[in-house]
Amino acid sequence: MIPDAQQLLERERHSRQAGSGVNLAALIGSWRLERIWSKGSLRPAQFGAALLRGLAARLQLAPDEAAAEAGGLRLVNSVRLGALELRFEGVGRLQGRRPLLVFRFDRLLLLLGGRVLMERALPPPDPLRRPFFALIASQRPGPGELAPLMGSSLGWLAARGRGGGLALWLLESAEATK
Repeated sequence: MIPDAQQLLERERHSRQAGSGVNLAALIGSWRLERIWSKGSLRPAQFGAALLRGLAARLQLAPDEAAAEAGGLRLVNSVRLGALELRFEGVGRLQGRRPLLVFRFDRLLLLLGGRVLMERALPPPDPLRRPFFALIASQRPGPGELAPLMGSSLGWLAARGRGGGLALWLLESAEATK
């Protein structure tokens, strides 16, 4: 079952006190953005979420072999319109008890049908303004559960971003992508 805003707020209160229990293994995979809530709202942002779903907004997380001991991750955040894809690539790590997924994007790519049309290096963000997701909770399919059927998901991930908005992603693939 996918949690609503009230359920996520209750889990968020718990995660602030006792930690979310979300670990590196719970994050690995390809996540499709499903719902977003503006800061302080219990109603999903219908237009924004529909637009991002229509653009196939994805967050892909894979272990970063260069920094695996420190909880390092490779991140790809992308949107797609037909064969045209805008992709931000970077690195992140888990930090703290809650934990926070602190990240930075170092490359911006524009692709058409998988071919790179444009690639730009991105400057590092101000260390005091680095983006993050405060991880609230996640649920993965249990052992023996059937694979998602017809695009439905058995797993989800919820987090609050630096700007205060709340996001809920559905698990598309539990495999690490590169």
